[in-house]
Amino acid sequence: MNLKFKNFIIFPALILLLTIANGFSKENFFTKAKKMYDQKKYEDSKFLFQRNITFNPKDAKSYLYLAKIFKIENNNFELEKNLNTTLLLESDNEEAMFMLIEIELDKSNFSKVKLLTQDFNKICSKMCDKITGINEKLKNFEAS
Repeated sequence: MNLKFKNFIIFPALILLLTIANGFSKENFFTKAKKMYDQKKYEDSKFLFQRNITFNPKDAKSYLYLAKIFKIENNNFELEKNLNTTLLLESDNEEAMFMLIEIELDKSNFSKVKLLTQDFNKICSKMCDKITGINEKLKNFEAS
């Protein structure tokens, strides 16, 4: 068999195999990380979410779960950074936006809360009822 013909078959097959294996490992990291998160093994899940991001830097779900872990750890800088990245990648992620609204409320940044609330009202589908409490807090602030 001709060497060029062997290379013509071997290299594409190798690339296909590596692509399939890489795709499987990406999902495998997220699945394992989510399972550990659900078991409250936050340090292990954080490592796996970060590893998943290494292979798939546009995975908004991994950034969201990292934000949730940083919220548990009271690491506000990393929490906010991961929420902003989640929203950058997935601007209609209502859970991330709601979490960011809560952060801005805690900071008493009411002008930012108003802007985020307007955006949230445009995208909400599952968490629309949560915005009522935010609006009440804004009304109370404006009244005082």
